[in-house]
Amino acid sequence: MPRILRIHNRLIVGGPTPIILNLTKFLEPDFETLLVAGEKEDHEQDATSIAESLGIKTILIPEMGRSVNLIKDFNAYRKLKKIIREYNPDIVHTHAAKPGAIGRMAAITSKVPVIVHTYHGHIFHSYFNKFKTNLFLNIERLMAKRTDKIIAITQKQKNELVSVFRVADGSKFEMIEEGFDLSKFNTDENNKRQRFRNEFSLDEDTIAIGIIGRLVPVKNHKLFLEGLAYVLNKTKKKVKAFIIGDGETRSEVEQLAHILNISFNAVGEKPDENRILTFTSWRTDIDVINAGLDIICLSSLNEGAPVSLIEAQAAGKPIVATKVGGVEDIVIEGETALLSEIDDKERFFSNLLLLVEDESLRKKMSEKGNEFVMERFSVQRLANDFRKLYYELLEQKCNGKSRL
Repeated sequence: MPRILRIHNRLIVGGPTPIILNLTKFLEPDFETLLVAGEKEDHEQDATSIAESLGIKTILIPEMGRSVNLIKDFNAYRKLKKIIREYNPDIVHTHAAKPGAIGRMAAITSKVPVIVHTYHGHIFHSYFNKFKTNLFLNIERLMAKRTDKIIAITQKQKNELVSVFRVADGSKFEMIEEGFDLSKFNTDENNKRQRFRNEFSLDEDTIAIGIIGRLVPVKNHKLFLEGLAYVLNKTKKKVKAFIIGDGETRSEVEQLAHILNISFNAVGEKPDENRILTFTSWRTDIDVINAGLDIICLSSLNEGAPVSLIEAQAAGKPIVATKVGGVEDIVIEGETALLSEIDDKERFFSNLLLLVEDESLRKKMSEKGNEFVMERFSVQRLANDFRKLYYELLEQKCNGKSRL
């Protein structure tokens, strides 16, 4: 049985973690996998218990954090080298930027037969200043030369990485879309919806708008709040909004809500049903959240293939989002989502207002979204795609001599 060492930056609720856990689980029994992850940040919710519930073995390397720290990064590299020496994997598959650099370097110097890296997003704009961005881009180009296959999760992302950022030649890339166990998003929806709306004292005619994800600069919650303020000034409908998630910019987002005269319930505060906006912090019951909401937004400056929008469509929720990263590849514009360019905030505002005002449009988009993602983004399809790729790479590199 071939062995895979899978390396990710941290096991947290949200982001690519569900894909990584599902991929690990659903490749059994064809492949044996050991999962290594870095330490989460304080504002993030740990997902280690989810991995344990799936029977996935995990090793924590605390030094493999998100920020650059030469001493910690070198220690993480040494620990990975030791794990590779003891585990003796046929494949090292890294996920995200920091594990991609440290993990691939450890795999290269340990002469692992097959090295694979997945871009769940990228950090080549809207994250760092020009100097840091160019430094990281040059590191990625060097790593790409010694990587057997680079995975892009959308066609647009692949085109960007090949043609815009010139990370590597197109022959190095494979486009494999994400896959999820989406069954919980269309199971027992009515009861889940009632649970959510009872929790937050929402009448059935109140339109609940939500945005799900980390509170960090690249998620651009400012646009979401400005859009909400615009809608509140234009509509006569009853509207409530929810920010699901947490992070370093929470205080800034709260301050902006205050400036925009949007009353809100802060995290940990006793809810006041007369306030418009609620900060829920992290929640693990995203299926309940999605069932209770009527519209789901994304206002990011940069994205890979955002999980929140795939889950939103599985739950039959219409979307208002910025046209960034792979968003266009995972929704049907005009049919499951209304999109706008990053610099066209007026279109974002009008799209949100249109969905608030038009119940029939919300219903039509809802039906189309569920049908679209359930067929295209299943976890079974994800596992089959990678199973095929791994065997092909092992055959090419090892001439059938690995533990097949």
